[in-house]
Amino acid sequence: MDIQTSKVNLGIDIGSTTVKIVAVRNGEIIHKRYERHFSKVREKTVELVRDARREIGESAVIHCAVTGSAGLGMAKAAGIDFVQEVFATRKAVGVHVPNADVVIELGGEDAKIVFLTGQLEERMNGSCAGGTGAFIDQMAVLLDVTPAELDTLSLDAERIYTIASRCGVFAKSDIQPLMNEGARREDIAASIFQAVVGQTLTGLAQGREIKGDVLFLGGPLFFFKGLQKQFQQTLGLDDAHAHFPALAPYAIAAGAAEYAGGTKPTYTVESLLAALEKAADAPVIAQYLPPLFESQADYDEFRRRHSVHDVLTQNVTVYEGDAYLGIDCGSTTTKLVLIGEENQILFHHYQSNKGNPADVIREQLTKLYELCGDRVHIVSSAVTGYGEALIQNAFGVDHGLVETVAHFRAARHFCPEVDFIIDIGGQDIKCFKIRNHCIDNISLNEACSSGCGSFIETFARSMGYSIEEFCKLGLFAEHPIDLGSRCTVFMNSSVKQAQKDGAGIDAISSGLSVSVVKNALYKVIRAHSPDDLGQNIVVQGGTFLNDAILRSFEQEIGRNVTRPAIAGLMGAYGAALHAKDNRPEQTGLIGETVLAGFSHAVKSVRCGLCENHCSLTINDFGGGRRFISGNRCERPLGRETAQELPNLYKWKFEKLKTYAPVTEAPGELGRIGIPFGLNFYELLPFWATFLRKLGFSVVLSDVSTRDMYQKGQHSIPSDTVCYPAKLIHGHIENLLDKGVDAIFYPCMTYNLDEGRATNCYNCPVVAYYPELLIANVARLRDADFMMPYFELTEEKRFVQQAAKFFCAKYPAIKKRRVQEAAADAYQALADYYASVRDEGQKAIAYADTHGLEIAVIAGRPYHIDPEVSHGIDQLIQSYRMVIVSEDAVWQLAEAPEVHVLNQWTYHSRMYGAANYVTRKENAQLIQLVSFGCGIDAVTTDEVRAIVEGGGKIYTQLKIDEISNLGAAKIRVRSMLAAVEEGRKLANERSENL
Repeated sequence: MDIQTSKVNLGIDIGSTTVKIVAVRNGEIIHKRYERHFSKVREKTVELVRDARREIGESAVIHCAVTGSAGLGMAKAAGIDFVQEVFATRKAVGVHVPNADVVIELGGEDAKIVFLTGQLEERMNGSCAGGTGAFIDQMAVLLDVTPAELDTLSLDAERIYTIASRCGVFAKSDIQPLMNEGARREDIAASIFQAVVGQTLTGLAQGREIKGDVLFLGGPLFFFKGLQKQFQQTLGLDDAHAHFPALAPYAIAAGAAEYAGGTKPTYTVESLLAALEKAADAPVIAQYLPPLFESQADYDEFRRRHSVHDVLTQNVTVYEGDAYLGIDCGSTTTKLVLIGEENQILFHHYQSNKGNPADVIREQLTKLYELCGDRVHIVSSAVTGYGEALIQNAFGVDHGLVETVAHFRAARHFCPEVDFIIDIGGQDIKCFKIRNHCIDNISLNEACSSGCGSFIETFARSMGYSIEEFCKLGLFAEHPIDLGSRCTVFMNSSVKQAQKDGAGIDAISSGLSVSVVKNALYKVIRAHSPDDLGQNIVVQGGTFLNDAILRSFEQEIGRNVTRPAIAGLMGAYGAALHAKDNRPEQTGLIGETVLAGFSHAVKSVRCGLCENHCSLTINDFGGGRRFISGNRCERPLGRETAQELPNLYKWKFEKLKTYAPVTEAPGELGRIGIPFGLNFYELLPFWATFLRKLGFSVVLSDVSTRDMYQKGQHSIPSDTVCYPAKLIHGHIENLLDKGVDAIFYPCMTYNLDEGRATNCYNCPVVAYYPELLIANVARLRDADFMMPYFELTEEKRFVQQAAKFFCAKYPAIKKRRVQEAAADAYQALADYYASVRDEGQKAIAYADTHGLEIAVIAGRPYHIDPEVSHGIDQLIQSYRMVIVSEDAVWQLAEAPEVHVLNQWTYHSRMYGAANYVTRKENAQLIQLVSFGCGIDAVTTDEVRAIVEGGGKIYTQLKIDEISNLGAAKIRVRSMLAAVEEGRKLANERSENL
């Protein structure tokens, strides 16, 4: 057959980051190509088709179909048939790999699972690109390696860190502190791939088991051997059941080619190219914003106004005398500032961490000592930022201070009357209000870096620009693209879509600047008006060196602000000022001789000194200097002091375990299992007593661990539910493994009524989670899973419900036994509540007697689970605070007036605890909130209003499966520093009266 006139089926897969093309003649693939498009989608498509024309033949009859996440617009504009990519996947599998049971396909920003056996089901990710190829690319940039180098690193991993898997931004926030604490890049690389696996299982599989022959498609799953390894290990697949075919990167395009064979339109190479080129020239339709600057004159005036906020400089090579060093080891960058006696800057340095801040500091200290010679003497030093502890231990830095204090110290130098500071860094946003020359309120972004500088930097680098070049492009864009104020990963998808529609880089650059500002204002600060911020606003952080972001910020709030010329160095400058204010008799900073022999070795170990079983990273710097990170208590450091302080979280946890001892004689009715999670953390005394009195021996599931979570992960149907709920799946698997005769888990619409609310509902997840378990945990279908609907608000009503259920199921149980068991159970619960309050009073008395601060941790009962809280109570305790929980103090203050519908028992406790803190001078409230907890959206604003209305600082810690406590440390230390400074100023004022 003449190839010039033969039939060719052409499939074009236009994904979010790549274009793939496959040409098929007589069932044989004659041409295939895979290339990144760098957002030049239409141009790259035309290029690939043009490159294929020789193999296809000038006169060949072409049937063409387009697929892919970015293909629909192109197909419409060109008038070419479009096939949905999941359907194209099935076409490809049916023809090329017909025996697959499950297909997993990962693309640039797309992910999908197709279950082919059993019930046919297809699942795709939404607009979130977490856990896809784009995420892997971002993580490679973060580690300063190519994606291929990331893969090579992962193959030499020794351990896996817990990294959030549901979203690229959360994962990024988890990785950054690991890098700053010296974790091996090989381990981080493998952990990144494991996070992708976790995202696939929880976000797409959603409870359906992946088994049989699994076919892995898409570029990331073909090119990254480390990702293949993690998928096989997690799913337990051997080589016979895990298939990574050579066709994998092109499979969807091959499926589109198969589909094309059944389409009617035909093309020659020339007519197909004409149609595609026409599409490439199609006009762009988008929403636009006003330009940042109308003219060069506007920009010149803007630059002149901000140039006045400068600081004196002097070259270190001509200065003589004492000097003070400040270091800011931030989330993505390291900054050094050396100042003289007049606060003038003698030396400064700003660069990316590149995954190893210790090397950056060593290199710059060596350079600094050479410049100083014998003329300049560094007599005091201070460090701040994420890597504070690592750098302080590595180089003998004299002082460590929390970054909020460092930034406030620097801001006050430029604007003594400052009343609001916002610092946008690479990975974090810090905002604090100043009242009476003291930090009064602190807001930090949570585990999400939406609105931070690292997103713009990552995007700029992916486009081949430096951050400076990229941002300058947007200054004079006539039509900035409106990207909204959204999660960074969703925004990333919007950016890609805008580029696919043909928007210019300048319009996207300015649009991103506006979006970063909107995220900071409306998602972190949650400002309603400029007056919520203040009159004298200082902006700082490297992100604000970007004139486009600064201009966007001023336009959004409608007023001018102060941006110091050293905005990116403010943390380091504040640290240097702190070092000058607190000069020691003799500096501990290592000298030239020790620095010349500086070494840095890292190893990982698992700590077994307590139930946390922390993954420790040990950094050894030689000369007896080392730094241990990853610990949630003081034991690995050889310090036991903090453990002696009262800790009601730990006390309650140990107390609850006594209600179901590990060894218990078999009951006449058999062994009944109770999952140790969710509301059983509150009601275990009740249910253990009740069931034991009925005639069961009670078996409690083991204490929560990460391994337990992973054991039940396959049956979790929702990735957005809170982590405590996800853990229950592992607890159920644990009880089934224990071989109990039955599992008891009642549905409970109502909680106990404590008389402080209009109703006493349970959280809907807590109330009805057994219904979800029975529908999704396959092993429960063959087990005796008791999930009756019970109410405990009235004892008489409960006895009726329990008798109806248990007497019918177990003829040996009579109603009298149920009544007696219920009476004992209610008494056991009352005794437990009383013991908690008594222990709380003892803890408060201890704090008052010893002059200590009290941390009232307000959360939900399950927050005492070490796997849920990640040992936050021990972290707080390490700062010499006595730990008390909200259920020990809520009744010590009157019920405050609230401005929301108050119909949950636990909410009422939090409001009462918040009111108590405002009346207790040495008490501070810290609210724990689990990600995914919808009803805590109600409590957070209300608790904040109560606490701040009483003149106290509100601190909120959001927790999830992320176990790194870097952000929590910043919040707690910032709160303590603000309290200390406030008392210091109050004492000074009283002395001056």
